[in-house]
Amino acid sequence: MKPLTATVRLQLHSDFTLDDAVPLVPYFARLGISHLYASPILKARAGSRHGYDVVDPTQVNPELGGEAALERLVAALRQHGMGLILDTVSNHMAVGGADNPWWQSLLAWGRRSPYAEFFDIQWHSSDPLLAGQLLLPFLGTDYGVALHNGEIPLTFDSDQGVLQVAHYEHRFPICPLDYGQILGQSEHPALQALAQHFSALREAADPLTDALPLQAELARLVGEGASLDGALAAFDSRTEAGLKRLHLLLEHQTYRLASWRTAADDINWRRFFDINELGGLRVERAVVFEATHAKLFELIERGLVDGLRIDHIDGLADPRQYCRKLRRRVERLLARRPVQAAVAHFPIYVEKILGAGEHLHLDWRTDGTTGYEFMNQVSLLQHDPAGEAPLTELWSSISERPDFPEEVRQARHLVLNASLAGDCESVAQALLQVARGDLMTRDLTLGAIRRALQALVEHYPVYRTYINACGRPAEDEAFFQHALAGARQSLAEADWPLLDHLQHWLGGQPWRQLPRGLPRKHLRHACVRFQQLTAPSAAKAVEDTAFYRSGRLLSRNDVGFEAERFSADATWFHNEAQQRLRDFPDNLLATATHDHKRGEDCRARLAVLSEHGPWLASRVEHWRELATPLRQSLNDGPAPSPADELLLYQTLLGSWPLELDLQDLGALGRYAERVRQWQQKALREAKLRSSWSAPNDAYEQACATYVDELLLGPQNQQLRRSLYDAAQHIASAGALNGLAQCLLRMTSPGVPDLYQGNEYWDLSLVDPDNRRPVDYAARRASLDDSVPLAELLAHWRDGRVKQALIARVLDARQAHPQLFQRGAYLPLTVHGRHADKVLAFARLGEDARAIVVVPRLCAPLLGDAPVPLIPAQNWDDTRLILPFALSSATCLGLFSSAAVSPSKELYLNTVLAEFPVNLLIQQS
Repeated sequence: MKPLTATVRLQLHSDFTLDDAVPLVPYFARLGISHLYASPILKARAGSRHGYDVVDPTQVNPELGGEAALERLVAALRQHGMGLILDTVSNHMAVGGADNPWWQSLLAWGRRSPYAEFFDIQWHSSDPLLAGQLLLPFLGTDYGVALHNGEIPLTFDSDQGVLQVAHYEHRFPICPLDYGQILGQSEHPALQALAQHFSALREAADPLTDALPLQAELARLVGEGASLDGALAAFDSRTEAGLKRLHLLLEHQTYRLASWRTAADDINWRRFFDINELGGLRVERAVVFEATHAKLFELIERGLVDGLRIDHIDGLADPRQYCRKLRRRVERLLARRPVQAAVAHFPIYVEKILGAGEHLHLDWRTDGTTGYEFMNQVSLLQHDPAGEAPLTELWSSISERPDFPEEVRQARHLVLNASLAGDCESVAQALLQVARGDLMTRDLTLGAIRRALQALVEHYPVYRTYINACGRPAEDEAFFQHALAGARQSLAEADWPLLDHLQHWLGGQPWRQLPRGLPRKHLRHACVRFQQLTAPSAAKAVEDTAFYRSGRLLSRNDVGFEAERFSADATWFHNEAQQRLRDFPDNLLATATHDHKRGEDCRARLAVLSEHGPWLASRVEHWRELATPLRQSLNDGPAPSPADELLLYQTLLGSWPLELDLQDLGALGRYAERVRQWQQKALREAKLRSSWSAPNDAYEQACATYVDELLLGPQNQQLRRSLYDAAQHIASAGALNGLAQCLLRMTSPGVPDLYQGNEYWDLSLVDPDNRRPVDYAARRASLDDSVPLAELLAHWRDGRVKQALIARVLDARQAHPQLFQRGAYLPLTVHGRHADKVLAFARLGEDARAIVVVPRLCAPLLGDAPVPLIPAQNWDDTRLILPFALSSATCLGLFSSAAVSPSKELYLNTVLAEFPVNLLIQQS
């Protein structure tokens, strides 16, 4: 098998299965990919488009073709020496609906179920109405209304022999211990007799096992003609007697049905963020770890899987323990793999958002992250610091919104008191238990603890810290102290003592120092719950709220980005690269993912606006004036608001298709549909004038009409043409940024990850736009080494030039794997007139050296060039100073062997004369 040199991420679903990936393997091999990196393949909810809603981790998803299809794909990969990395979901499973057997068992049997401890449930709720019950917030309306309207009828599943209540797609099983009172309403003698057997289960030693033949008998009797109609009719809640019977029956279940709106405040089980249909797992328990990973371990042992990517690692109770346990388990499995599937190393990656100044802990025994931080590093490099002030002023004056840190704080406050209110209350209650366990703190009130907790979380600068039995790790201390200082500024002085207690409880006092018993258990529980609160609150506040409220420049608003930071210099980029090489040399390097807000080339194009701040301000003023007739006046303000209007303009500038003809109404219509889809999501995620929980139809419709009129209305041709011209003005520089970003991803320390279809330009918007079907037929046809360079550049808009760059560099990586995997990283000095417009470094190996050269902040140098290639003469005397001499006899560039003088200086008017970026490789 080839060493891990490059991955390609594929999103699998029923319309793009494992078998659909098989014929693409030869293409990926030709492109230079070593490993296919697949979205989750275990059985997910029917119709899932992403696979993260797993309902049965014990089997490969039949909708993807099942295990047989997986074997066919792996066989195809092996023919080309390629491997398979799988995405896996350890934090949660899909719940609700009717297709998760573990969840259905839990609902039927409660704490008797073998899966009762699989899900992260707080059975001992402080709410007396939930004593020993699980809140199920899946009803479309209030419980009483649904009951009265007959919207949760009692039904019978004849295939399974299960009595249950139904609500749309949901099925809530009745405990078999209660079947007797239902069947007792039947007039059929056999059913009445069976009712007595079900009632006797209450005295059985093993009621779960004993119930199975009784349910099979029930199914048989009904199948042979015994009617349940009378029994079910007795529980028809549209009648007064039936309503009373059904309500009493439901009150005896281990769950309480409720409106979906109750989840935010009253939920007593952990979810994935605030999604009711995804229930948190307790994977820290050995039995859960083994059960949820059994199929993956089998596939690894059989040699079908060669690496893992762990989704949402920050959701786990103890990420460090989980990763170390997984590494130990995998290493044991590797020894049992078939000889032909032997691997020297099995990579494990974690999906982890790193904050400013944060790095992945070294003791987790992982190979690194999935690369969001690299996206941020390249983005910062491509933003001109000179644009920060004018673009900040433009956004502030038009939107009248606060700066980004304050937007985040407000958004955190919102989610902590709305969608995550129940989760926050759970942590406050856990801390109250800690306080009550000590005579010195037992007088602290829940209200005071709640205020201090919220203030602390509102100022948390990272997704989470990693408190363990020994307290807060040294790597995390600065982040906790930052949050503490911010909370102190927010709280009244009377609440400051609470912060001192939080500092003590949340890792200041290692729980291992306490004797075994309730105090130690309560402290550990509080620490775990706190850390499982900060991560979702950060994600919901930053990614899913502030990124849609703040729009100084949208290219700085993406998953894993430090949006408050506008730019960074080459020295900072070099330092990050050197640290990654030292600590995580196999870290994935991504510039696009299935979760990104904007495609990699959309961001690269928007970054050009940082070089045109005053120009953009004048254009926006002009566009807003032309758009005056398109705005509507609603009771709650103009539609769209000035802020939403500016976000839309930026979105159009970044995503305008390169070959979109203003006269092609069909193409314009399809583009308008994509923009409307993005816009609705943006408006709801911002939670200002609309939201997912309370859509503002009037505002959304007015904004959608604005988009349609702007892009399609015959009377708005001047505005449309002006936006089109502006997009064209920055398109070439954006493409140059895109090529530079692409080369940096493939040559910096780490393993480049290509997102599906991004061999061509990626101007996509947030999902589902970034998950549209990929035209692989076109990509396979265009991968041709014989196409002249001049043709690729002349037709750069079709994307072939980017594909050619990827293929050439990945070929070089496969030819020199050690050079790029472990070769030293050496920043190169640049002298000359435009030294600040270049980033260059060398990779040094035992048998070869590589020199990487990319332009940055080069819109002025590019000028009005029709192709994304800076005219050679514009570089003037700009040159690299090399620590070693190059020779034309041994040094090859990407697309030519341009003359390289045998000196220690390399002039950019030579090395970048024929192609916008370059990689030179010198054989020893």
